[in-house]
Amino acid sequence: MSALLELRDVHTYYGHIHALKGISLSVNEGEVVTLIGSNGAGKSTTLRTISGLLRPRHGEVLLQGQSMAQIPPHKIVQSGIGHVPEGRGVFPALTVLENLEMGAYLLSDQHEFEKRISNVFTLFPRLRERMTQKGGTLSGGEQQMLAIGRALMQEPRIMLLDEPSMGLAPLLVEEIFNIVQRLNSEQKTTILLVEQNAQAALQVAHRAYVMETGRITITGDAHELLQDTRIIDAYLGL
Repeated sequence: MSALLELRDVHTYYGHIHALKGISLSVNEGEVVTLIGSNGAGKSTTLRTISGLLRPRHGEVLLQGQSMAQIPPHKIVQSGIGHVPEGRGVFPALTVLENLEMGAYLLSDQHEFEKRISNVFTLFPRLRERMTQKGGTLSGGEQQMLAIGRALMQEPRIMLLDEPSMGLAPLLVEEIFNIVQRLNSEQKTTILLVEQNAQAALQVAHRAYVMETGRITITGDAHELLQDTRIIDAYLGL
């Protein structure tokens, strides 16, 4: 089976800083794959490279076998990659509805727009309740829901989720990971999840990659890695 998303020996730099040092990974259709590691390991850089915000100096990013090398970021969005950035990135001065409309800027079919917005409001009833509220006045958890909802308005083939639990209270963290599971199981959304909360990420993922200083050091079945002493000692604090 060919991968939906594949990185082959990707090297990415910030100026002279060699941030990704030969990353290779794959995500198959229908999977949740997580990328875990400590701060500065290169996880967010990997997602930014996939979505075209950074360009690799060497290696390839492939979406269903097609190279993304010469494709500008807005065309990468059109090709089906949805990116929920670290820090959520909602438009604070726009209402919830206007933020969701921004996620559907490529869409001209009103009937399809209404179908997608109904889907988002079914998944996130709180967003329906706050439809006219400014994005910047929402709680952290609600902003995360809005950022995910905005990406869903694209109906992406794969969603890149960058640290969705960051800064949230434990109950909200649990809710966000329940949403990740529902997106995958009910809506069949393929997800590449970057997360520092390794235990929560491994519980919802099918497979996992562990990053250290720009390299993949461990890969395997997510539930097996939950029992791996290397992961327990380094990331789970057990």
